[in-house]
Amino acid sequence: MTSSTDKTSAQGMRKGLTKYGDDEFALFLRKSFIKGAGYGDEALGRPVVGIINTGSDFNPCHGNADELIERVKAGIEASGALPMAFPTISLHEAFSYPTSMYLRNLMSMDTEEMLRALPLDSVVLIGGCDKTVPAQLMGAISADVPFVQLVTGPMSTGSFRGQRVGACTDCRRLWADYRAGNLDESAIADANNALVPTIGTCGVMGTASTMALLAGAMGLMPLNGATAPAVSADRRRIAEETGILAADIAKRGVKPSSFLSQAAFDNALRVLLAVGGSTNAIIHLAAIAGRSGHDVSLDRLDKMAQQTPVLVDLKPSGSGYMEDLHDAGGLVCILEALGELIDKDAVTVSGKTLGTELAGFNTDWPQNIVRTPQDPLFGEGGLAVLYGNLAPDGAIIKAAAATPELLVHTGKAVVFEDMADLAARIDSPDLEVSADDVLVLRNIGPKGAPGMPEAGLIPIPRKLARQGVKDMVRISDGRMSGTAAGTIVLHVAPEAAIGGALAYVKTGDIISLNVEKRILEVDLSEAELAARAKEMPLKTHDSGRGYAHLFHTSVLQAPDGVDFDFLRAQSHKDT
Repeated sequence: MTSSTDKTSAQGMRKGLTKYGDDEFALFLRKSFIKGAGYGDEALGRPVVGIINTGSDFNPCHGNADELIERVKAGIEASGALPMAFPTISLHEAFSYPTSMYLRNLMSMDTEEMLRALPLDSVVLIGGCDKTVPAQLMGAISADVPFVQLVTGPMSTGSFRGQRVGACTDCRRLWADYRAGNLDESAIADANNALVPTIGTCGVMGTASTMALLAGAMGLMPLNGATAPAVSADRRRIAEETGILAADIAKRGVKPSSFLSQAAFDNALRVLLAVGGSTNAIIHLAAIAGRSGHDVSLDRLDKMAQQTPVLVDLKPSGSGYMEDLHDAGGLVCILEALGELIDKDAVTVSGKTLGTELAGFNTDWPQNIVRTPQDPLFGEGGLAVLYGNLAPDGAIIKAAAATPELLVHTGKAVVFEDMADLAARIDSPDLEVSADDVLVLRNIGPKGAPGMPEAGLIPIPRKLARQGVKDMVRISDGRMSGTAAGTIVLHVAPEAAIGGALAYVKTGDIISLNVEKRILEVDLSEAELAARAKEMPLKTHDSGRGYAHLFHTSVLQAPDGVDFDFLRAQSHKDT
């Protein structure tokens, strides 16, 4: 019986032996226990492919996890490797207090440490709901273990009183109608039953769908793996294909550091812009890039935004759903439509270039979901980066989902101190507000909330909603769901909680937004802002213990991905 303490050169059950001071005993003990589960020596001599199981009764987006694991196992076993499933944290946006973003970094640490601790030659990461895929990619890239991403897939659409609906763009639209008095209690109850008719992630171009497409564009999963519905046979076949690929990279030792390039991140940015993707993906990509030392700066994003049309007609920017995109050809169709804007020499996890992978697919059939650059849904700049004295380090607006008439706007600020203040006053009949005003919500950034919740979709004040107002300029240092639409400025940096200018805006101040010129300003001099900083001291948000303390003391701002400072790569690679 041989042994090794070198985790990088050993394979399978010999990897990363527990420290008992006797490696041969450590291997003997490990095999003794695993044999208790019914494994024999032949199986235990194979490469080990892990499968991260993020199934949870609190995560209906991952409701097919058990079935996917079985199909992944089939692919691994057919390829002569040993599948081993194990759990990590599972996050669902609607079930995580105060927000799943607050726990994303914890999930990434859980993922990274389990990948370091277990004897794995490669791993399949099963994720889906919003923050799980970014957390897994962050952790796996940091651990530098060979991996393949597998997403759970989008839900199918439902029907509400003759309307085709799907979470969660329609959730927000119908709830706004209810708040405005256009739907009664019976109607909103019917909608509640119709919006999520199956398991799976949101069926529009929200964060989950966006991150699935970006993982594919980066070459971190099969190119056809992003869009297949959660309940489809296609999704199960993709799971089996993923298992086969994971076994292959286990045998070849394909670490992400060996192929993940700046070109891969640039391709992801192009796809993000072309699909009218979630603003959350900007933060997640920055965090993932920060783990590998690549560049996903706001300036790089904005330069690409001015060159890249929005091509995909999906809600919230368009009208379709993810199952329509799948039928249209999915990511392959998008990459083909983008043409020369995509770097096809980027290498994927399979070892092939993106161009070679694309050559193996055919999407030459009629469809109206993925447009051509000559007939785009939105000409250019679906996302825009704004600067000015209100956001010296940048802010984001999803211009493709905004009201065009509001993209150049000047109005009076109506300021809410935090989410509690917003909840207390937004629907008050005494609130002094008009449709031309600018709603400002502060202290919902990374440190201020904490966790940068999706509260940036400030609701239209009830009295205005009942007058028919559908949109207003809204500004915050927080985020909004990728499924949401409106003229909403997000990710203002620096945030109010650390002394950003947003902290010192008062109701009645004049704010100017000009998306074409990339400007976000409050009509205050530097001297006035400095004077207000002295008269308006900042609150402390540190709880002083546990994960909350770690989060508060270590979290970075939005342009750096809201990651922890100590988890980023030590240096950046050449770009």
